[in-house]
Amino acid sequence: MNSHDSPAPAPRTPDGRVPRALVVDDEADLTDVVGAALRSEGWEVRTAATAAEALTANVSFEPDAVVLDWMLPDGDGPGVLRRLRQDRPGLCVLFLTARDAVEDRVAGITAGADDYVTKPFSIEELLARLRGLMRRAGLTAQQHPDGADLVVGDLVMNESAREVSRAGRHIDLSKTEFELLRYLMRNPRRVLSKAQILDRVWAYDFGGRAHVVELYISYLRKKIDAGHTPLIHTVRGVGYVLRPEQR
Repeated sequence: MNSHDSPAPAPRTPDGRVPRALVVDDEADLTDVVGAALRSEGWEVRTAATAAEALTANVSFEPDAVVLDWMLPDGDGPGVLRRLRQDRPGLCVLFLTARDAVEDRVAGITAGADDYVTKPFSIEELLARLRGLMRRAGLTAQQHPDGADLVVGDLVMNESAREVSRAGRHIDLSKTEFELLRYLMRNPRRVLSKAQILDRVWAYDFGGRAHVVELYISYLRKKIDAGHTPLIHTVRGVGYVLRPEQR
């Protein structure tokens, strides 16, 4: 394991906050090293030594990314991954494990991991992979050359000019549609409930007004997703999520 000696600039999420990472491994020395490297880049970090601790932190800490060991005292990586995703469907997960056989890598990716790094490993490579996952997932804020400050996949919003385009095509939005899309774009891959959307976009207390959200989501879909791979998805019984195209 190489030392980390030249930290990259701290990443930021589209809504301007510091990204959160959960490091799950029963080797305290490893979680200390990985956690310190992430903190040096500006991440907020929580560590866990067991599957139970990881599942609790997944709900209370709400990480953007998880570095997950395959073998834990009370569970195996794929099983823990599935349970993490039950609570947070858009979570980025990277396996960090000594299991380096091809079949293990295949099993890890098949189980839903976004990436797979084997021990011994380079801290620089691990951090680079996490940055790549965050960028591809649309969880890292990107600056568009024309001054746009929100970019999710090929969807671009210039907040100051109140302009939106997808794949280079301008999209006309009403004021409410713009505010709804802005809220979604500031929380990419995060499932937002109808109550949360009503509170943020309309400032309503939730109470029988779900149809308003459903109506405006349908308006956005016609304007944003028409002719493209859908970005706006319904999570049945929960709410909506703006998820970048999978590549």
